[in-house]
Order: sequence, then structure tokens, then C-alpha cells
Amino acid sequence: MICVSIAESTPGACLRALKGLDFAEIRIDAFDAVGRDDIRRIFSRRTRLIAACRPGKFDDRKKLDLLRAAVRAGAAYLDIEHDLKPPLKTALMKTAWAASSKVLMSFHDFEKTPSAPALERIIGSCFREGADAVKIACRVRSAFENARLLGLLDGRRPLVVVGIGQPGKITRIVAPLIGGLFTYASLRPGKEAAEGQIDGATLREIWKRLKNV
Repeated sequence: MICVSIAESTPGACLRALKGLDFAEIRIDAFDAVGRDDIRRIFSRRTRLIAACRPGKFDDRKKLDLLRAAVRAGAAYLDIEHDLKPPLKTALMKTAWAASSKVLMSFHDFEKTPSAPALERIIGSCFREGADAVKIACRVRSAFENARLLGLLDGRRPLVVVGIGQPGKITRIVAPLIGGLFTYASLRPGKEAAEGQIDGATLREIWKRLKNV
């Protein structure tokens, strides 16, 4: 399954990008300016959407306000960072549960891929906190680190694993084929929301060719 990452700078461009998609991640932190009404227009669409707002763009109050608006408008998933401040994390999880939105708890390491035991501890912590699904995204520099991420997929837990960077592209191709919940892709070349993303059309073509091997 492919989730297309949308990281447009305006709500209008975001709405245009969503046309024809059935599953997408909205990077709220990519907007130059956005309000609750914009968020409601985006997340009230029938498309299944993940609401994500990475740190750095908005303060905690603004982030909470926008993500709450997204969930109440119909977001299918709320992406909540594993290392988010406890009061903000608790408030967001309660909002998601109240609106029957699923919690996708995410862990990002943009510098390295931690050891397998460390990653397992993080995954366990996320599920104990009440996550419906867990995303692990780590900087990959070798085939062994790709294997470490893919080795987390055991078929028992709803996991998304992502290798950040060009060496990690293989995880975006293989993970959904061996038990990953889904993978992230760009809308088209040049629209990558993260380093190493493959566009959706290319990813589908790769999968088609693999099935014919």
C-alpha cells in the first residue's frame, strides 16, 4: 500500500495535489501559513489522510490546535512523535481516540540507525502507550542497516519502516511486500517530502516488474 506524502506550501496547492489519491500524508508543517478552516477543508475530504506536523515550524499551542482540527475533520491517522513532550502527546492521543482516529506513533533518527534491541524497545514503548501503528524512520548508510529495519517486520505488529537517504530506498520498495503496513511515496519526481522517497508511479512499476520475475 502506498501513502503519498504531500508537502505543499499552501492549502490550495495541497487540495489540488490530493485529487485522485486515496491515501496520503499531509505535512502540515510544510505550509507557509495555515489556519483551522484550511485544515478542515483538507481533512474533510473522503481521501484517507494522515495528519503530520513535524517539530520546528509551529509552537506547541499552534501544533495542538491544527492537529486537533485535522482529527475532528476526519483524519484517518494522527502521526504523533514518540519523543513529543508528554503533556502534548497525551492531549493529542486523547483527541485522536475521542474522534476514532488511529494513532500512528513515529520515531525518527536522522543521523543513524539504532541497534535492533534499541529499536525494539522503542516499538514496545509506542504500543504500550496505546499506538495503533508504529513508524520507524532512520538514516541508513549500509545494506546491513536496511536489513536491520526490514528485520523488524514480523507480521504480528502494524509497522511502517523507512530507510532515510538514497541507500534506504530499498526499504521503501521491499517493506510493504514483507509485512509492512504501507510505504511513503512522493506525488511525482521533484515532490519528495523526505530524502530517498520514490514517486508513486515508479514504485508501482517496480512492484509490477517484481511480480513478473
